[in-house]
Amino acid sequence: MTAKIRLYVEHPLGPGQSVPLSRDQAHYLFGVMRQGVGDAVALFNGRDGEWLATVAEAGKRGGTLVLVEQSRALQMPPDLWLVFAPIKKARTDFIVEKAAEMGARRILPVQTEFTNAGRIQRDRLQAHAVEAAEQCGGTFVPQVDDLIRLDRLIDGWDTARQVMFCDEALADAPPKPAFGAAGHDGAPWAILIGPEGGFSDRERARLHKPDHTHPVQLGPRILRADTAAVAAMTLWQQRFGDWA
Repeated sequence: MTAKIRLYVEHPLGPGQSVPLSRDQAHYLFGVMRQGVGDAVALFNGRDGEWLATVAEAGKRGGTLVLVEQSRALQMPPDLWLVFAPIKKARTDFIVEKAAEMGARRILPVQTEFTNAGRIQRDRLQAHAVEAAEQCGGTFVPQVDDLIRLDRLIDGWDTARQVMFCDEALADAPPKPAFGAAGHDGAPWAILIGPEGGFSDRERARLHKPDHTHPVQLGPRILRADTAAVAAMTLWQQRFGDWA
């Protein structure tokens, strides 16, 4: 028995358990995907791995799934955070989706001096992270935090967590390896991406100062924020993550 549909649920997962479906989940499974009693569905909750389940009850407003067996254990991504300044709605959605697909463990939107977006809808962004995990086969869903000012985040930063600081001002600098001679294999990391207007001189000066911050160049051209997020995560995953 194989499942073509993956669904994220909040319910604990274990042998023989029944999992109730919300109205939206029931509509998706039975109305949109045309599933019925006896059909297989893969479930995950970000904690208990992936489980194979079958449809026991199917209705317009709800339904019940029964767990059969665990199909995959929980696979945690590397201890990598993505810190980024929100931009236009669709492009912010894109950043969150790609961060979830590419293996971020936590997603932190920050308000910089030049950030245009003054607020975010955290619940909507979290839903995008869930959908991305469902589609890419992940068993973990990264947490999306509320918007926080960059200076406040820096003030409370644990310096054991290294920072890959993507500084657009380095685009004109001579090419060099993204991480130089930095080690820190196995250390927790964060990637910091700036807003459409870039970092201010004050922010840049502060970010270049600490030993745990590593300014990097993402090629000879200034990238859009959403492109920079994907490029930076690719570089980091190849050097420190689970792509190697």
